[in-house]
Amino acid sequence: MKALHGGKWAVVLALAVAACREEPPTAPGGEEEPPVRWDVVEPGEALSGGEAGTVTDASAQAFSQALPALTLERRSGFVSGRGVFEIDWVPAPASSTRADRDGLGPVFHAVACKSCHPANGRGAPPDEPGSTGESLLVRLSLPGLASNGGPVPEPTYGDQLQPRGVPGVPAEASLRVGHTPRPGTFADGEAFTLQAPEYTLEALAYGPLHPDTRLSPRLAQPLHGLGLLAAVPEAKVLEWADPDDANGDGLSGRANRVWSVRQGRLVLGRFGWKANQPDLEQQNAGAFLGDMGLTTALFPEQSCTAAQQACRDAPSGGAPEIESNRVAALTFYTHVLAVPARRDVGTERVLQGKALFHRVGCAGCHRPTLTTGTLEGYPELSGQTIRPYTDLLLHDLGEALADGRPDFDATGREWRTAPLWGLGLTATVNGHTRLLHDGRARSVMEAILWHGGEAEASREAVRQLSKEEREALLTFLGSL
Repeated sequence: MKALHGGKWAVVLALAVAACREEPPTAPGGEEEPPVRWDVVEPGEALSGGEAGTVTDASAQAFSQALPALTLERRSGFVSGRGVFEIDWVPAPASSTRADRDGLGPVFHAVACKSCHPANGRGAPPDEPGSTGESLLVRLSLPGLASNGGPVPEPTYGDQLQPRGVPGVPAEASLRVGHTPRPGTFADGEAFTLQAPEYTLEALAYGPLHPDTRLSPRLAQPLHGLGLLAAVPEAKVLEWADPDDANGDGLSGRANRVWSVRQGRLVLGRFGWKANQPDLEQQNAGAFLGDMGLTTALFPEQSCTAAQQACRDAPSGGAPEIESNRVAALTFYTHVLAVPARRDVGTERVLQGKALFHRVGCAGCHRPTLTTGTLEGYPELSGQTIRPYTDLLLHDLGEALADGRPDFDATGREWRTAPLWGLGLTATVNGHTRLLHDGRARSVMEAILWHGGEAEASREAVRQLSKEEREALLTFLGSL
């Protein structure tokens, strides 16, 4: 990473401050009101999921709690959905005692939702000690876009690499991860080293990939608070979009428009690393098919390609293999997972870090506060002031993080702003602190240092902070 010197630092810091500066409002008498202060506790700030969606749980089960506003009857629906989330699926045909959970494969990535999302949290890449590697999948596509606006699948292996197969069906390939060190220094001289991942596909069962194939490793994301994000009004997300940077703040967030299978049209994308999923029902049904080889009413066909005859000939677990009531139960479950409350919001160190978070421009994309609207079927999610630290928009994060793979309107350099709520509990819930879309960052600071593109000014402003300021910033992020 190249250091900036001399006058360039002034430009970088000016951009970083501009990205989060709020113009002082004008009082009725024409006098400017005092600027907003960020080193104070705001009302309700600890309630990340709002009054109806926050739980005071900082344990290893912090991401696995139901919304406290759920009635007793609706809590039974939460329990039913959790049962679907935890099922270990088996290949068909299964014995009579296991017939209600057969249909796994023919090729697949994991046997259960919980395999990729342990404790409803963040997955770990294969190089993390103790990781099974199930949480990191590899998307495949060719250049261009399909008729529905989405990625073009690789002709032999489809749109996702499958490292496992049921008996008689070969696994498609295996993934090996290596690293190249990228040393750098903070402005005060303290050294750091980032790890640039290198991916190698081995034992390809059906020959080489198409020469123009784009690969994108993706790590499983945490599931808490997703229903609250689903309830954010589309108008609010679009209000923050600024694709041409009309306000000149250096940020040009864009909305992704993605194909809704149920609606048969392009709609706002909210979920996934590139905001490439329109809603939780489709995201869950897509994971059933893509990760476990389980068909649903939404995706009734297996993803075996013409080159995979053994896959095409494998027994089915039904048509579809997952009943609609089970898909509905899982969809309900993923809507009503609560968000853990923040800790230590009023301590001096946290407030110092919060002010720095705004000063360096992080809040330009990781917007702290949103207000939910109404979401049909989920009255508990309505009218909540939530603090997810995201704008749900796509941003160019630079070439270092680019996967070169378009996904609907998202370019190969764009990623959805990841919500930060619950960030400080990742190690408690999942036993690691691996971050970013492929888990390359081993810590929160490494994740910041990987940012480029629209976030380059903020990254460099962080690199310019003193050690004491960096520690305060990390303490604030750890309180989320």
